[in-house]
Amino acid sequence: MELRGVLHGLVHRYEHKNEPVSYFMQINEEKMPLNELLGGQLTLSFLGEKNCIACGRKTNKTFNNGYCYPCFTKLPENDLCIVKPHECHFDKGTCRDESFGETHCMIPHYVYLALSSDVKVGLTRKHNQLKRWVDQGAVRAIPIAELPTRRMAGELEAHLSQYLPDKTNWRKMLKGEVNEVDLLVLREEVYGYFPDAFKPFFLREDEWVDITYPVLESAGKINSLSLDKQESISGRLIGVKAQYLILDCGVFHAKKHAGYQVSVTA
Repeated sequence: MELRGVLHGLVHRYEHKNEPVSYFMQINEEKMPLNELLGGQLTLSFLGEKNCIACGRKTNKTFNNGYCYPCFTKLPENDLCIVKPHECHFDKGTCRDESFGETHCMIPHYVYLALSSDVKVGLTRKHNQLKRWVDQGAVRAIPIAELPTRRMAGELEAHLSQYLPDKTNWRKMLKGEVNEVDLLVLREEVYGYFPDAFKPFFLREDEWVDITYPVLESAGKINSLSLDKQESISGRLIGVKAQYLILDCGVFHAKKHAGYQVSVTA
């Protein structure tokens, strides 16, 4: 099996709680199924060209996981408020694309607790939470608040980040090192940190999500692999988690290589 073209990263489906996430590597519009390749040899080769995943133009350098510089500076999905939602400037009339803001930001968002290695606080659009949790390599997660806009969710997340991490330790996540925590107990503790204005948005449903990944062996010593440092990467595929391919020779972050023209052989 071989696919050639622009790498867009990993996409996934998670339909059955008792089965691992189904992963696919997207090359152009095609998707290479990865679960069935576990245990076999996988080779990724850089073909020497990078293309913007938005406009398709050739670029010497990609920004924010696959964009050319003009798209990085102009598209709303690359605005600073995407990574710092509490700095949303939609109400000032300076949104890069008002229709994007209305569709993606002026809609309900969850603030959640997710356990990958340690517990972190995060936010995501309502109905997008499972994709977000899988992309972070979470093994368990639960929404703790539903806010009407992305900015409000960002303000609550920023406040709670004084008490909880808001970043994932990707090395521990890939090694499968998990500090077990009762999310329901922690949720009640975190409620005590809510500012009064946000307490009406607190969620008390007792449903959390457990997520399993297609991993034969956890990563040992973490060796980060990059097509900027070597033109070809080859190894036995022993797992897929978050946006990482876990090979017996190291780990490959697929999303960071979005926009690279590659050949993938299995």
